[in-house]
Amino acid sequence: MSFLENIKLFFEGALDLKGRSVHHIEAEADETMDQFMMLCYSDLLGIDMPTTYYALELLPYLGDELEDWMKRMDSKKSVWEARGASLDMDP
Repeated sequence: MSFLENIKLFFEGALDLKGRSVHHIEAEADETMDQFMMLCYSDLLGIDMPTTYYALELLPYLGDELEDWMKRMDSKKSVWEARGASLDMDP
């Protein structure tokens, strides 16, 4: 391989914005949205929260995502287990 090909491969790997980084950003955005929904509508999962009454005002905006969120939360064994797996830690 020539020197220019090595330089090209280096910059492709260092600036890979369409590959792995997009996946990490989307996964973090999903996790943040799940946490927000947990704070707003944890009453639906049986966790009493005093802010649920005020969060009902957001229901028209988040109603489409509510069913998918409830399915994701039901399928998780533990929130901490999923978070630890993303950090490569043993549960």
